Amino acid sequence: MDLATLWFLLIAILWTGYLVLEGFDFGVGMLMRPLGRDNTDRRLAINTIGPIWDGNEVWVITAVGATFAAFPHWYATLLSGFYVPLLAILLALIVRGVSFEYRHKVDTPRWRETWDRCIEIGSWVPAFLWGVIFANLVRGVEISDMQYVGGLAAIFDPFALLGGLVTLSLFLTHGAVFLALKTAGDYQRRAMALAPRLAVPSALVTVVWAVWAQAAHARQGWTWGSWRSSSSRSPESS
Repeated sequence: MDLATLWFLLIAILWTGYLVLEGFDFGVGMLMRPLGRDNTDRRLAINTIGPIWDGNEVWVITAVGATFAAFPHWYATLLSGFYVPLLAILLALIVRGVSFEYRHKVDTPRWRETWDRCIEIGSWVPAFLWGVIFANLVRGVEISDMQYVGGLAAIFDPFALLGGLVTLSLFLTHGAVFLALKTAGDYQRRAMALAPRLAVPSALVTVVWAVWAQAAHARQGWTWGSWRSSSSRSPESS
């Protein structure tokens, strides 16, 4: 195994750790208001991730730093090419982090409601946009002389948007399961009832996206295009 492959595996592990651990954080943030009937319920949801949400974000910082250290051209090209969605993710994470800290500063319903909505927005936006970005990486992006030339519309094509729905639905399911494990009583029963209802559509969306990715963008394997081209070759041409 060469050094580049080792670095690539390390970065993959870091991103996997981030998406798994931060995934249920985003899910809890997205479900905080739909599952919560009052401020006590919403406070309960926040308390389940309160000690760990900021630590989970260290994974993405480490992953980005490792990318810069090992593959600076890759880092520069992709971060500049995906400037708009990455900026939106960064702003959402800032708003989300501030909301956790400011929510309890003033004891009025309007104040708490405002910051609760900010937590929701700060969870929905990155949960969707991370899927858009990684779907683009699976599909492949247009690069010329280490510059992204695909344009903004290519980043948000149907395949990428479906990828965003994949991460969004999976994080929602993950968040419901996490709340069911970390709470008790009526709130736990509501979370347990919601988790299977979210699991079915999230699994369906994931399967559709995976089949689309394989059929349209795989370089080899059982895709229709590669099977057709290989089967049409004559023995002499091969």
